[in-house]
Amino acid sequence: MAEPSGKRKLPPSARSVAARVVARVLGDDAFAAAALDAELSRNAQLDARERGLATELTYGVLRTKSALIRRLERHAPKGIRDEATLCHLLVAAYQLLLLDRVPGFAAVNAAVSLVESERGPRVAGFANAVLRKLSASAEHLSLADALRESTPAWLWERLSATVGEEEALALLGASEAPPGVGIRLVGGHEVPVWAASAALGKVTPRARRLERRGDPKKLEGFAEGAFVVQEEGAQVVALLLGARPGERVLDACAGRGQKSSLLAELVGPTGRLFASDVHPEKLDALEREFKRLGLPLPACRAVDWSVGAADVPGDFDRVLVDAPCTGTGTLRHRPEIVGRLSASDPARLAELATAILREAGARARAGGRVVFAVCSVLAEEGEAVVERVRDVLTPAPFDAPELAELVPPGATSLRLLPRAHGTDGYFVASFTRS
Repeated sequence: MAEPSGKRKLPPSARSVAARVVARVLGDDAFAAAALDAELSRNAQLDARERGLATELTYGVLRTKSALIRRLERHAPKGIRDEATLCHLLVAAYQLLLLDRVPGFAAVNAAVSLVESERGPRVAGFANAVLRKLSASAEHLSLADALRESTPAWLWERLSATVGEEEALALLGASEAPPGVGIRLVGGHEVPVWAASAALGKVTPRARRLERRGDPKKLEGFAEGAFVVQEEGAQVVALLLGARPGERVLDACAGRGQKSSLLAELVGPTGRLFASDVHPEKLDALEREFKRLGLPLPACRAVDWSVGAADVPGDFDRVLVDAPCTGTGTLRHRPEIVGRLSASDPARLAELATAILREAGARARAGGRVVFAVCSVLAEEGEAVVERVRDVLTPAPFDAPELAELVPPGATSLRLLPRAHGTDGYFVASFTRS
C-alpha cells in the first residue's frame, strides 16, 4: 500500500504517545496502564512534563470517550471511520473541552500535523475542519459531567447508590489525573534512592506511590527484589488476613503472586504458604516472582474452586479468597473496563465468587479465619455474597493488628475507597469457619 502523499515522520510527543495508547486500547483491547508504560519506555527521551501530559491525555480520553465522541460527531455527520484519525481527534477534543491550560490552536495544530503525517493532507484537512468547528463552539465540559456522560447508566446508578456520588466520581477518576503507580517495599532490602522520596501510602507504611514514567520493573532495585509493583489497596487486602509467623495460610486466588509474596513475608520461614489459581500460567509467574524476591516457593496447585478443591488440604489457619469480579473498584486506573462490562456481569460474577468462597473457605480448619475480597464496590458482589455463605462461614471481626487504625472496632466488613483511603475500591469481609 502506497504511503499517503505528504507523509512525514514527526518526533514523538505527549500527544502522539497518548493517541497510540488510545488506539491500542480501543483497537486491540489492550490494558491502558501496560500500553502506556510500554510507549513511555519506548520514548524515554520525553521529559517529565511530556510524560505527565501523555499520561493525563491517555487516561482523560479513555475516561471521557463517549462524551468526546458525541461532540466530535456533531461536526462530522458522516462519522469518523478511520480509527487512527479518531484517536488523534479524541486527544485534541479532550484538550479543547476539558483542559484550560492548553491553547486551542496548539491542540488543533498538533492533531492535524499528526494526522497528516500518518494519513496525508486530505484526511488532515478533514481533521482540521472538525476540530476548528469544535474549537469555535467554545464548549467546555467539567470532568464530573464528562465522566457521568461517558459511564453507562446502569453502572453509574449502582456505583452512586453504593458509595455516593463523590466516591463514585473518584472511582471513575475525577480526583486523580494522572494516576500513579503503587509499589510495596520488601522487608530486609535497602530502600532504593528513588523510592526514598516517593509519596507515602495513606494506609500502610509499606506502600509508596510513583509518577508513571515507563515500566516500573526497569527501576533500580526491582531485579534485586527490593520492591513489588502493587497498588496500596491490594496490599491492605493481604494484610487484613492478619497472618502471623508460623501459621498455615492458603491464598486461594493467588494470580501472579503479589499478595502471596506479602503473606510469605508475614508467615516467615516457620509458616507454610499454599497458593492456588485456576490459571497455571499465573502460577508459573508466581514462582518467578518468588525467585526474584528470594522467598521460599509455596506449594502451588492449579485449582478451579468453582467445581471443587482438588487435593488442597483442609487444615489452614487462614484463607484468603480474592475472588474474580467486575473490577469496578479499579476504574480510575483501568478506565477501559467501563466499556467492557455489561449490566448482567455483577450478578454473574457474584455467583462465581460465592461458589469459590464456599469451597475455598472450607479449607480453613474449624474456627480458622477466612477473608473474602473483591476489587469491586458493588453491593451484589460484596454484601450479597456474604449473605449467601452464612451457612458455612460466620462473619467475625477482623483480626489484623497491623491495620487496627483502619478497621472500626467490631467491623466484619469494610470498603476501601479512593477519597477515604487513597486506594482503589475494594469490598473485604472477615469470617471464621463454622
